[in-house]
Amino acid sequence: MDIESFVKEKIKWLGHASFRIEGSKSTVYIDPWKLKKPVPADVVCITHSHYDHLSEEDVERIRKPSTVIVGPPDCQAGFGKAFKPIAPGESLTIGEVKVEAMPAYNTDKDFHPKKNKWVGYIVTVDGVRVYHTGDADVIPEMADANADVALVPVGGTYTMTVKQAAEATAKINPKVAVPMHCGDIVGTLEDRNSFKSAAKCSVVILDITT
Repeated sequence: MDIESFVKEKIKWLGHASFRIEGSKSTVYIDPWKLKKPVPADVVCITHSHYDHLSEEDVERIRKPSTVIVGPPDCQAGFGKAFKPIAPGESLTIGEVKVEAMPAYNTDKDFHPKKNKWVGYIVTVDGVRVYHTGDADVIPEMADANADVALVPVGGTYTMTVKQAAEATAKINPKVAVPMHCGDIVGTLEDRNSFKSAAKCSVVILDITT
């Protein structure tokens, strides 16, 4: 399966910064929030502790006894032993899924300071490296991602603008980019089309899975 087909068939945008990746053996969520039709999760990755990314209520709706929940230490909430703390530069292998934590921080605003050690993730599922940048601006570490797919915020205010997100794709150099973090709280769904025009790579615009 080529990367664009993988994105269209296996990656589900759930709105805002929330995604489900449907691997052949594992179901992975990143920042589940406002879930409409919960599907049981094998792995849940939380980027940081803001309410629109860490939703304990939504995690509980998809959690199984075997579900592993990964996040920075301040995201442990009430998850108990299911929670595995992670910091930028660290990685975990959970079954068939490899989870690598990337730094995620703002450079020109203070909503996501570097000192918090919040993260984005490179999740390898069925051999495809999917990079969810988290709530980040354009940062130097993006050049080291070696990602096949980049899930990139475009809504501005708290993260990158469309123009900055396009700059990020030049740094990340993925095969395919997917715009996110728009259409709820900040940004509009039209920002996705503007990003597609500006990005330095192929762009797939995903409709919200309901």
